[in-house]
Amino acid sequence: MDLKRPQSKHPIPKDARLAFKGKIFEIYQWDQELFDGTKAVFEKIKRHDGVNVFPVTDDGKIIVAEQEQPGYTPFWSSIGGGVEEDETPIDCARRELLEESGYEADTFVLWNAIQPSMMADWAVFTFIAKQCRKRSSPLLDPGEKIILHYLTLDEFIDLAHKDTFRDRDVALMLFRTLAEPGGYKKLEALFSPLL
Repeated sequence: MDLKRPQSKHPIPKDARLAFKGKIFEIYQWDQELFDGTKAVFEKIKRHDGVNVFPVTDDGKIIVAEQEQPGYTPFWSSIGGGVEEDETPIDCARRELLEESGYEADTFVLWNAIQPSMMADWAVFTFIAKQCRKRSSPLLDPGEKIILHYLTLDEFIDLAHKDTFRDRDVALMLFRTLAEPGGYKKLEALFSPLL
């Protein structure tokens, strides 16, 4: 699968300086000319891209994760994580699916690829995983506690309305699709176990 990385609507200029490099984030700064001719220092964060994966079981259930991580309020979300160096988004989706759920999938359908924030150079790819099968127990990181839940489409839509659902961009995609003519049918097809 050849995926095009979405570009930031506010790209980091080529002459930006690396001001900070951490384990997850890099901060770039540059001199930006303002409308009155003066200059100010602008900055932007850069981080590794991420993936969301929503596996669909053979009986049409959507798998979501109820998660706890140190320092965070418990939340519900997709299965997913950060794209590692020399890893493609689809490779990351396969790895995260196996690590966080113990499932493998034959087919990954790209639902969306976005840059969710103008403040960060960070692309997020959202996949629907189909033809899923359980291969092993999850292989969680020491900083993860995950309980898997198997939801119908209606239960998934209800979850997207809750503050505890962390994937706000996914919720927005759901609601926008529902607002289209025939939107519910489109979601049924997207989250169908059939290809």
